[in-house]
Amino acid sequence: MGEKYPCPPDAEHRSPSRKPASMARRLFLSALFLSVSILMAAGIVLSAVYRRTAEANFDERLGVYLRALIADIATPGETSATTPGQLGEPHFEIPFSGWYWQISRLDTKTQQIRNSRSLFASQLPRLSAEGVPAGIGGARKGYATGPDERKLRIVERIIDTEDQGIYLVQVAATVEGLEADIAGFERRLVVTFAVLALALVLSSAAQLRYGLMPLRRLQAGVAAIRRGEAEGIEGIFPPDIKPLSDELNLLIAANREVVKHARVQVGNLAHALKTPLSVLLNEASAEPASPLGAKVEKQAALMQEQISFYLKRARAAVRARTPGHATDVGQAVEALVRTFEKIYAGRNVRFSAAVMAPIRFQGERQDLDEMAGNLIDNAGKWASSRVAITAEPEPSSESIERRYFRLIIEDDGPGLDPDSRQAALARGKRLDETKPGSGLGLSIVADLAPLYGGELALDASPRGGLRAVLRLPAI
Repeated sequence: MGEKYPCPPDAEHRSPSRKPASMARRLFLSALFLSVSILMAAGIVLSAVYRRTAEANFDERLGVYLRALIADIATPGETSATTPGQLGEPHFEIPFSGWYWQISRLDTKTQQIRNSRSLFASQLPRLSAEGVPAGIGGARKGYATGPDERKLRIVERIIDTEDQGIYLVQVAATVEGLEADIAGFERRLVVTFAVLALALVLSSAAQLRYGLMPLRRLQAGVAAIRRGEAEGIEGIFPPDIKPLSDELNLLIAANREVVKHARVQVGNLAHALKTPLSVLLNEASAEPASPLGAKVEKQAALMQEQISFYLKRARAAVRARTPGHATDVGQAVEALVRTFEKIYAGRNVRFSAAVMAPIRFQGERQDLDEMAGNLIDNAGKWASSRVAITAEPEPSSESIERRYFRLIIEDDGPGLDPDSRQAALARGKRLDETKPGSGLGLSIVADLAPLYGGELALDASPRGGLRAVLRLPAI
């Protein structure tokens, strides 16, 4: 039952293999990319700054204990720094608590080491052996693996007390708390920036929607003109859009003037030719027995038909390229059915119409009546008892921007074989001289439909007769 039709001639130009992104989509994606990129860069920088600040604060705390140990060494006769609780930190007294201090004498052959009870007979690694460079005053700060295989942050310094010797003083602490603090900050940073990114995305979408609203109103105005609901683009537009709307209105007005002028010229041509042809016909009919009169009458009648055909086609071509026309298909079909029911009442031919959905033809009423009327008239001539007219919207396709509908006219007459169907579309071709008509009906439809980007196809009907499918643009 369904017919397959090729795309309009310009479809390949309007439907590239890859559809370009809309302006709103491009702006939104670019804003999204820039927002996310900036937030990610800011997050990385803030995380690095916080880590350095946290390490500096941690080092400062360790440095307090280091200076206390150095002061203990540099003050002979005072209480030893190994005295429990001397540094005021209980963690130094708990075995493998993660907090350690160690004092190593470097100027003696025998190793002399004092350390906190938390080391429990273990020793701290030296940062110099780990490749950490010395800073100002020989101090070093860095990471190393502790006696319990935990990562430690160590600060150390070499002290020369002259008469008392040279010492390496070290204070270390596990970084688990430091890393947990940094990780917590990074989680909060991620959540904060995620909320901020969402807010930026939503604000960008709202900004684009508000900013592109004039373009959408302009699009709606052009669509209203195309549907025949308005004669021009109305409304107040911002300064950067108003010149475009004004130019479109001027273009539409100029197009209407061209169409109006063309219609006047077509009408003038019709009137200019009608009188001479009428004179020729009258003169020829005055001498019916003369061979010359009969020949002139026949040729003049043929000229009238041809002129009528081309004038109709010219008027339709002008209207087809003029925006702002729309016709209700249901009303037009119902009016044609009532007309042809009266014309073929003597033959008892029944006409039935079914409009599957509200459809509007993108063109003028008289052109739709011309095309549909010729098809219905042709079906009425050949039908045995019934003609069925169906109007249905054609499923839209993403590759075709325009919408179409199909007007299907079927009869239960003798029908046509495939070769005769093509011949029936030829201008002036009559397959049966016993039927009234000029043979221009189907050819008029076949010529007018492409002017609107449509087409006419003939096929066999399930009712036994001919099935004519007229495909036209819809709104």
